[in-house]
Amino acid sequence: MRTTQLKLSACLTIVAVIIGTMAVPAVASGEGEAKNIIVLVPDGCSQSVVTAARWYKGEPLHVDRYARGFVSTYMANSVITGSAAAATAFATGTKTTARFISVGPRAEDVLENFPVPPESMEYRPLATVLEGAKLLGKSTGLVATSRITHATPAAYAAHIHDRGMDNEIMEHMVYEDVDVVFGGGKRHLLTEQQGGRRTDGQDLRQALIDRGYQFVDNVADFQALSSGKAWGMFADSHMAAEMDRVYYNLDEPSLAEMTQKAIELLSQNSAGFFLMVEGSQVDWAGHANDPGYMVTDFLAFDEAFKAAIDFAEQDGETLVLAFPDHNTGGMALGNRLCGSSSCYTTMTIEEMIGPLQGMQISSFALAGEIGDDLSPANIQSKISEFWGIDITTEHAEDILALMDGGLTLDYAISTVVSDEYTYFGWTTYGHSGEDVPLWTFGPHRPVGLLDNTQLAKRVAGRFGFTLHAVDQILFADAAAYCPSCTLDESDPENPVLTDGNCSLETSKDILHVDSLAMDIRLPGITVYAPMTGRTYIPLMAVALMDAFNGGAGVTNYQQIAEQRYRELVSQLNLDPSQVPAASYALD
Repeated sequence: MRTTQLKLSACLTIVAVIIGTMAVPAVASGEGEAKNIIVLVPDGCSQSVVTAARWYKGEPLHVDRYARGFVSTYMANSVITGSAAAATAFATGTKTTARFISVGPRAEDVLENFPVPPESMEYRPLATVLEGAKLLGKSTGLVATSRITHATPAAYAAHIHDRGMDNEIMEHMVYEDVDVVFGGGKRHLLTEQQGGRRTDGQDLRQALIDRGYQFVDNVADFQALSSGKAWGMFADSHMAAEMDRVYYNLDEPSLAEMTQKAIELLSQNSAGFFLMVEGSQVDWAGHANDPGYMVTDFLAFDEAFKAAIDFAEQDGETLVLAFPDHNTGGMALGNRLCGSSSCYTTMTIEEMIGPLQGMQISSFALAGEIGDDLSPANIQSKISEFWGIDITTEHAEDILALMDGGLTLDYAISTVVSDEYTYFGWTTYGHSGEDVPLWTFGPHRPVGLLDNTQLAKRVAGRFGFTLHAVDQILFADAAAYCPSCTLDESDPENPVLTDGNCSLETSKDILHVDSLAMDIRLPGITVYAPMTGRTYIPLMAVALMDAFNGGAGVTNYQQIAEQRYRELVSQLNLDPSQVPAASYALD
């Protein structure tokens, strides 16, 4: 049986001519005020890190001119947020529960005085600003120095109840059709037989290539990219810390280089673009209480910020928003060592920054250099060689004692060296709950104190849509619209929603019409929420299923589905005049 695959840009396929036809009923009054929006997130830091980075650099930072306010960061079930919940807030405009990736919060443990979410909202997928931008015909991009499936990038292109489900997140991201993706995490594209981590048998790298993506995994091929859609996976798991990249991993591009290349590719779309860039590892340095790692990774982020600002200043139609998702480590310039000697009123730049200047690699890499020889002498030798600090035998033994207490070697090294050989203080190995800085530039840039949910709403507003409208278009409850549909879980890693004639694989954007052996590319993915047993599908999928089950064929299904789509929109009390007709044409 011949199967026809419907794609956006392939010969002998069906093409979605007007992608915006599936998006944004209830557009905000007036036109969008920005053609392009770039969001940049230095994960896990606050103003103390900015101050330390400025002293370390010895001159103003690129972010300094653009300081505009602060962002509050709490999540639905804690005053101190987790990264997944924080990213969900500024990607969807809704606060959620720890570890949730762009799905509605759990009701049972929300904060006191936090509105208890209705049952229908729990675990429900929440539309993101990236998905809204895509429906407007804008190009979209994600850049990170972590695995691309990590919490912050994942929240823009996946809908999962646990951030640790990297394989599932990667499948969502591939079938969300994000135009440009740069970062680490290649192992979650590949099957176990290919040396990857996928247990479902899907070769997602090949799926990307089949969809017309250029796939690169080294600097030379990355630099050669000049147009089109691209995935760059530069590490099996996470990319290197900036200081380790320079020392060990020069075949990985820097965060600034990835940002520049993403802008180069995305800006070729005359309709505009949305790009999210994360300096992922500022956070990990904070967790480890490693000041050298934290400062140098923030400076790498600052260079990426400059790349965005340089484009925005020249372009004139680009809004840049930059902010941490939360603080990590609670770093302070001054600690108890300084307090006991009253040096806080006499401290010199050299006393503050000097210890960092000898640090060539991160504490994580330093632990690797120490290896299995955990003798005090070897620890002392490696710290002297790679950090330029001569610790005592007693302090080397303190490192081993901290390991006996449960710390990893890198955390133990950073703790002892920070406490005994620097004047940087730390309050935690985790996150902290204070407001974080906001840097902005461009048309109608926000200023003042904003909640993190307001950042998503500002992005949607500047583009001219509402997130509520995109929710309605992309995530219809299948049980309400297709009571005859059942979920086939015979392959538990690849459930399929079917009504007997049409089927939708969960986590993908494809509607398969069995009677016509035809696949149609949808404007969004089918999302299964296993915690509630509900499945959510794009409203266009409902319209197409109704059309085909009503007898429509290849020659007339477009017109029938379009009319049905308009009827469905009108039932949602969304202004149909603001929902352009869905139009497909044979290529």
